[in-house]
Amino acid sequence: MQLFEELDKGNFVLYAARYYENHQCTSAEEFYEDLNRFKYLKKLFGRYHNKGDLQERLILNHLIVLYNVFGIEAANHMMSFQIEEEYLRYLKPFLVFLNYIPEYDMIEVPMDSRIIDKLRKL
Repeated sequence: MQLFEELDKGNFVLYAARYYENHQCTSAEEFYEDLNRFKYLKKLFGRYHNKGDLQERLILNHLIVLYNVFGIEAANHMMSFQIEEEYLRYLKPFLVFLNYIPEYDMIEVPMDSRIIDKLRKL
């Protein structure tokens, strides 16, 4: 069994560090700031879920940074671990919009139609 076959709380930071590629990063603090973007995404999806307040541009910014510093494959793996299952329907339209996953990936996850409409208008 490989160390990172399945992500958990014990190996998540190690996995993130292994795939982290930010040549402008000068400290561990910057690495952890980038890791915090997962937490920010969860909060933004939670706000949308509870209040209907969609911050689509802020979500896009966080996603772009995460995928730039971790790469698509690693970021997708980390995203599936960090984002709650109930928020995947909010995440998927953004990932399809940014071409980070093919439309047929995560086929069992429906996409939120309001988010799709917002993204089409960008």
